[in-house]
Amino acid sequence: MKFAVGYQLDQGEERPFSDIVKKYKEDISEVYFPWLDSQSGRSSLTNRRGAVDWNGKDKLISDLRLFKDLGFKLDLLLNGNCYGKYAMSQYLQNNIYSILDYLEDEVGGADIVTTASPAIAHMIKLRYPNMDVRASVNMRIGTVKGIQYVSHLFDSFYIQREYNRDFERIEELQEWAKENNKEMLMLANSGCMNFCSGQTFHDNTVSHGSEIEEIKNIENWNPHMCWNYLTDSGNWLTLLQNSWVRPEDLHHYQQYFSTVKLATRMHALPGMVINAYISRRFFGNLLDLFEPGYGPALAPYVIDNTKFPMDWFEVTSKCDKKCHQCNYCTEVMEQVLINTEAF
Repeated sequence: MKFAVGYQLDQGEERPFSDIVKKYKEDISEVYFPWLDSQSGRSSLTNRRGAVDWNGKDKLISDLRLFKDLGFKLDLLLNGNCYGKYAMSQYLQNNIYSILDYLEDEVGGADIVTTASPAIAHMIKLRYPNMDVRASVNMRIGTVKGIQYVSHLFDSFYIQREYNRDFERIEELQEWAKENNKEMLMLANSGCMNFCSGQTFHDNTVSHGSEIEEIKNIENWNPHMCWNYLTDSGNWLTLLQNSWVRPEDLHHYQQYFSTVKLATRMHALPGMVINAYISRRFFGNLLDLFEPGYGPALAPYVIDNTKFPMDWFEVTSKCDKKCHQCNYCTEVMEQVLINTEAF
């Protein structure tokens, strides 16, 4: 099992991102990255409210060349949830082709394109038939039927994160994928709430973030459903019922996934996350491994990763997921939730 890690420009992290991946090069197989100011499911790589990092492109190209030299596959992210009026346009097609051609000239080309858009997948297949086109985790594909509908457009798929602990589902999807020459991958450290009612709204606001930031918006309202939900400590229990996998439990997935994605694009300490999952252990607040991490919502409480019971993985991977009818996670939360002010 190797890891796909998310690129970020150096922004005062404990060490440059390029140094991090060099340190763990034996365990990394892919680096996924956005192209400068293009929509990619997160904020722009180089533009912050009109303030442009003019050195960003040169730094990105330099790092991509390094990653190629290290033997990593390069995964270009074109996974914005909404491209507005350009969603099916020749303008978007021309723009994507120009990016891919430029990458070919400068770094030897992208190996993978990850997208949430069937239109973009179609565009890629028209001109780059040998490119690995990957379905973004944001497409929420968690059934064989879901794969079949778009199997002519995609070569690989991120499994819907809500099924990370459902091994019967994982086995079914992997069996179909192998029979049909497809690949399934998993995102291990998503902090998102399972089956979040606000995900589509949130993804769309991210896609239009540069526009939204320049508009006078309504006051005293947080558009993120998860952060609103967690203002009530009675809802903290839900954090244990999400899709994340602890580093200590990752070995159970070895037979199913040759590549596991780690969310590190926006994380303040990507090196810490990568080290935890490679070493298969973590001593600290479990929430600090995730993206998003909800540490500030619980402060001064933390979820102590070392205090999970020995049967945690066995129980949560075999339960019926009817959380409203079960007390197991309530009991676990009593063990792992620590008030740091008590020390």
